Amino acid sequence: MGKITDKLSKVDIEFIKKQKLFFVSTAPKNGKINLSPKGLDDTFKIIDENKILWLNYFGSGNETATHLLEDDRMTIMFCAFEGDANILRLYCKAKVIQEKDNSWNEYISQFPIQRAARQVFEVTIENVNNSCGMGVPLYDFVAQRNELTNYFDNSTKEEHIAYMKKKNQISFDGKPTKLFED
Repeated sequence: MGKITDKLSKVDIEFIKKQKLFFVSTAPKNGKINLSPKGLDDTFKIIDENKILWLNYFGSGNETATHLLEDDRMTIMFCAFEGDANILRLYCKAKVIQEKDNSWNEYISQFPIQRAARQVFEVTIENVNNSCGMGVPLYDFVAQRNELTNYFDNSTKEEHIAYMKKKNQISFDGKPTKLFED
């Protein structure tokens, strides 16, 4: 049986810091539920027991930000793929901060690597659910993939913006992401 609390414990925070992968889920009022695996070092910052900042790089879609325009709920899940079994789910409210926003510099400055940033999500934790995770298989971590970061490092900001204008302005459901306009 899972244990639900209203904030992260020190044990939860240590567990999160050891993870190489997490999953983010959001949904619009109507349309596809989105579940995305996320990795890459230094993109998930715990501010305190109820607040997280998550740096999101650009990629093939922009579903999370689009969904948050309609419904600010977000679930983040971590699974222990090594060590003791555990699944940690964070039930949250989230807000999107983009480069066009006045508070962008304040948020983006929280991260050591800022190139290719599409948005920062300010995430407020409402509930934390720890469950056994005994059905999650054990895996050995090899490394973070470097194709995406290599692309970011070998392209210009103008190329990043051109890509986002081409691929990140409409969701998979045909909804506007409002990445470049209000």
